[in-house]
Amino acid sequence: MFNIGWTEVILVLGVGLLIFGPKKIPELGQALGKTLRIVKDELNTTDVEETAYIEEEDEERA
Repeated sequence: MFNIGWTEVILVLGVGLLIFGPKKIPELGQALGKTLRIVKDELNTTDVEETAYIEEEDEERA
């Protein structure tokens, strides 16, 4: 997906540490984790709703 090497990851983490400081990094990690979990749940919910809608249309055609 992304072509990011270890050098870039370390650079981004270093810049983040300089900007936010060591005390804010865990809070940012938690916020990022919650955000990704919400996005994942919403994508899964959308898939289930689309599948149910498609199945309803197939039943109506039959």
